[in-house]
Amino acid sequence: MVAEEVSPGFRLGHVRWTICAMLFAATSINYMDRQVIAILKPTLQHSIGLTEINYSYIVDAFQFAYAMGLLLAGRLVDKIGTRIGYILVMGIWSLSAMGHALANSAFEFGVARFFLGLGESGNFPTAIKTVAEWFPQKERSLATGIFNSGSNIGAVLAPLIVPWVALHYSWRAAFLITGSFSALWILWWYRYYRKPADHPTLTGAELRHIYQEAAEEMRPNIPWARLLGYRQTWAFAIGKFLTDPIWWFFLFWLPSYFSARFHLDLARIGLPLIVVYNVSTVGSIAGGWLPTPFRRLGFSQPASRLLAMLVCACAVVPIFSAGSLHSEWEAIWLISLAAAAHQGWSANLFTTASDMFPRSAVGAVVGLGGMAGSIGGMLFATSTGRILHLTHSYVTLFAISATVYLLALLIIFLLVPGLKKVEVPV
Repeated sequence: MVAEEVSPGFRLGHVRWTICAMLFAATSINYMDRQVIAILKPTLQHSIGLTEINYSYIVDAFQFAYAMGLLLAGRLVDKIGTRIGYILVMGIWSLSAMGHALANSAFEFGVARFFLGLGESGNFPTAIKTVAEWFPQKERSLATGIFNSGSNIGAVLAPLIVPWVALHYSWRAAFLITGSFSALWILWWYRYYRKPADHPTLTGAELRHIYQEAAEEMRPNIPWARLLGYRQTWAFAIGKFLTDPIWWFFLFWLPSYFSARFHLDLARIGLPLIVVYNVSTVGSIAGGWLPTPFRRLGFSQPASRLLAMLVCACAVVPIFSAGSLHSEWEAIWLISLAAAAHQGWSANLFTTASDMFPRSAVGAVVGLGGMAGSIGGMLFATSTGRILHLTHSYVTLFAISATVYLLALLIIFLLVPGLKKVEVPV
């Protein structure tokens, strides 16, 4: 945790870290719900005749809705606030997740996935805005890394819960049980969450700590048209467009990869996924922390952020060989390293939004960037389905995964050297 200076006799408090824990829980549920169909894909291929092309269209339906939802969710949460915004989006995705249990065809799964994507799109804009509201700038990448690691925990919980429920009850029960966890979280959020200035248990010292940069960060909302005129917006969006699809590829196709390459059935598919996403959790938190030692070496905050992203981008490169490996465990560890590096990259990329924009614009910027990432994911999903249908090989897909992070970092650096803040008129 970041060191904090507090006057003698004052207790800083830790309410902001409790808020971070709530964001972590929400993100865990978010990723558990979206991972269920990937784990059940081999089962659905037998039960409803799902094909690779059908599956890619189902993924496209999710990502199209996710992209459109992100565009709206970012602005919506800027308008109605994080407390009500989170309840709204999680309510939609909880009902949609459970709605998968009613599907009997690829089309019906596509409809359920569409509404799941619409609801889940609100998680990251709301969470990033919450971090901007509750944390000073120097703590945001760590807080983002912590809540972002919930995506890995959700992806670990899914292979622990889903195969057991599906084998003992049915695949429909797996959708119902995982989709119901959101309701409990909504109650927790409604009872506990308030803005810092309204929170009953927040100390004065912690409130001052949170708002130490408030005078320079609070600005009027920036219209979308103006946001699109900033290079900073495009740098963030292009970074998401190029690298988000790789994480979607891991989420939606790793179970199929292990099943096809190493002949793992539903009872044995859980262990590789649990290893991959546990290692990813470490990568998310470590990636969020990584700028700290660079700052201690004398680098500026923007330079430290970019160096951390470079380390993460380089760590993904070895995955290019995963498509031709014959050892299951070599594949597991290579993919684990790449997934961990992606999460470290993601924690820092998310934080560039609050580095470059005032708090009032963060939700909209993250929404625009997330939309770009989801569009990229939709295009990559379609390509993945066709590549696998034609070649029955993952070699090309892992080669693409190995290179796009360095390309994205180069584009970000060229567009916004030093992650320069936007100049917003008061």
